[in-house]
Amino acid sequence: MFKPIRWETFARDFLVMQVGLGLFGFAIAAMIRANLGTSSWAVLEVALANLLGLTPGTMMVLMGALVLTGDFLLREKIGWGTLANMLSIGPWEDLALRLIPPVQGNLPLQAAMLLAAIAVMGLASAIYIGVDAGAGPRDSLMLAIKRTTGVSIRVARGSIEVTVVALGWLLGGPAGIGTVIFALLIGTFVQWGFKLLKVEPHKEAENV
Repeated sequence: MFKPIRWETFARDFLVMQVGLGLFGFAIAAMIRANLGTSSWAVLEVALANLLGLTPGTMMVLMGALVLTGDFLLREKIGWGTLANMLSIGPWEDLALRLIPPVQGNLPLQAAMLLAAIAVMGLASAIYIGVDAGAGPRDSLMLAIKRTTGVSIRVARGSIEVTVVALGWLLGGPAGIGTVIFALLIGTFVQWGFKLLKVEPHKEAENV
């Protein structure tokens, strides 16, 4: 269940990983600042953050730890990249929220921010999964569902997003039309990112 560390490429892999995680964090913050509805996980995390008096980034770290428990139960392989994801995206998100101003009353700009953020998130997912140091807790859950059920990345990711946003909405999270668009498109953009960067999760296992 644990991926070995490739020490000869660790420095490069860590840098690439942080590029992907940083892009992911900024994409989440851009969706929040677009005020059209956040990403599915952010709906839940913002709702819980408001209830507990925490920042969205801090709540994201705590939620990642909870999801990681599910990954263990599904016997998905994890590695140092899984822990880097869990610990890094939240701080990047909080930093981006301080840098990106909120946008309201400008629908074309808000829509552009939303769509660009979804595309960047799909690419960012492929970047850090491509390092092959273990996907993040949420992406590990997506890959575990793909592996155990045989469904596509699109279906696995989409089913997770719809479930999470429903829970977040019930708790008063910032759901909106942008959330629906995100839930419908994120699986496609992740799959597009995988194809663009030629990322093939579980390739070795499938060839055995």
